[in-house]
Amino acid sequence: MKQNNLNKKISSSTKWSSITEIVSKLISPITNMILARVLAPEVFGVVATITMVISFSDMFTDAGFQKYIVQHEFKDKKDLADSTNVAFWTNFIFSLIIWFTIFVFADPIAKLVGNEGKEKAIVVAGLAIPILSFSSIQTALYRRNFDFKTLFKARLVTSLIPLVITVPLAILLKSYWAIIFGNLLKEIANAVILTVKSPWKPQLFYSFDKLKEMLSFSLWSLFEQISIWLTSNVDIFIVGRFLNEHYLGLYKTSMTTVNAYMAIITGATTPVLFSALSRYQNDESAFRNTFFKFQRYVAVLVMPMGIGLFLYRDLATQILLGSQWMEASEFIGLWSLTSAFTIIFGHYNSEVYRSKGKPKLSLLSQCIHLVFLVIILMILTPIGFRALYIGRSLVRIQGVITGLIILWYCFGISTYSIMKNVYPAIVSSIVMGVVGFALQQISQNVVWSFVSILICVIIYFAVLLLFPQMKEELLNFGFVRKFRSKAKKIQYSLHR
Repeated sequence: MKQNNLNKKISSSTKWSSITEIVSKLISPITNMILARVLAPEVFGVVATITMVISFSDMFTDAGFQKYIVQHEFKDKKDLADSTNVAFWTNFIFSLIIWFTIFVFADPIAKLVGNEGKEKAIVVAGLAIPILSFSSIQTALYRRNFDFKTLFKARLVTSLIPLVITVPLAILLKSYWAIIFGNLLKEIANAVILTVKSPWKPQLFYSFDKLKEMLSFSLWSLFEQISIWLTSNVDIFIVGRFLNEHYLGLYKTSMTTVNAYMAIITGATTPVLFSALSRYQNDESAFRNTFFKFQRYVAVLVMPMGIGLFLYRDLATQILLGSQWMEASEFIGLWSLTSAFTIIFGHYNSEVYRSKGKPKLSLLSQCIHLVFLVIILMILTPIGFRALYIGRSLVRIQGVITGLIILWYCFGISTYSIMKNVYPAIVSSIVMGVVGFALQQISQNVVWSFVSILICVIIYFAVLLLFPQMKEELLNFGFVRKFRSKAKKIQYSLHR
């Protein structure tokens, strides 16, 4: 009974988390399409470096507490409330200290990241750090309780802010200040909504013993976050050093655009999967079933997206960013393709490590990948933009292989069992890709491109339904089951 209730919560959470990502990602491309046409690539290069500074600073304020609150099995409600208060106050005090440090050392920080003259922008953008301390802990509590419906409401409101605030400011100011002000307002709105709707409010309680207990897990989680941040941002230092702001803007915006679309899937599933695996951490059978189920469903959606974006990369670049970004279309295609493989075979491995209370394994995997990444970037970036993005895309395969080895060695989950779990989606996507490539040889016309994309979608699901397990799962999937049930009722009423 307990497992059935938990499965219902997981199902409901996945639904609300998916709706959240879909709605926000429907709004986000509209904003990006407008901003990409109003602002120059150089502006996005400046924002990328400022965002890098803020996200790095924010990691130290959270110190891994958010993951601790979701993952840890607390003795009772009081234990949870005490730990949450300690996490919040530690987070808040450190965020103020870090923002003050940014304020004092703004000049050397700006020089370090190659943004000399943008000191005020870094200080103002840094105000997001103490604001984030309010939403961070509340988000962890909502996720722990599988209350993704409230998170959806907050995300819906904040998703609209870039469209109604940032875009008008960008048209008016024509500078990075539009994005900075828009982001600040977004964080304020998120913190207010989550705090007002939450039954938990900060209380004047603190315990150093509790902090010590929490740090035994969260410090490893913090180190892991730092390694992830370095993996995501070390290229900004290297690209900014060897190439100019124009190519830095092309490089980061291409990755951000693809990641935003892939995040419709990963953003909807990752927090739910982590919460679910954390609750099943002592039930090996339920743990594995949940992991494989999420991975299989994600593969069904992500693999055709990756191959489709690779095939139709020119069309996608033209629609999403505009003609001034066509130089990046090959990178967008390649990054999409490797993203699909990385998400299916590598993205969820870290959730397994963390939910089992072993964030140090994720740290190990990230550190090994970071070494390979830095070597590749240092060798290929001086050669030019094309060499850079080919190397950056392909080096992700090393990260996937390392993750699969750890998964097999430490948790007994073999690569064979993973391949067996997702091969229907891979085979169907390959068939779809071959058909799509053949259709492209007929014409490159835009109208024909949309027609051929529709044919590809039909081919993909037709092949997928040839696999008995996938056919059963797809036909019994949520809205499909409801649609079939209504269709049967209508058919029955017509024959009466």
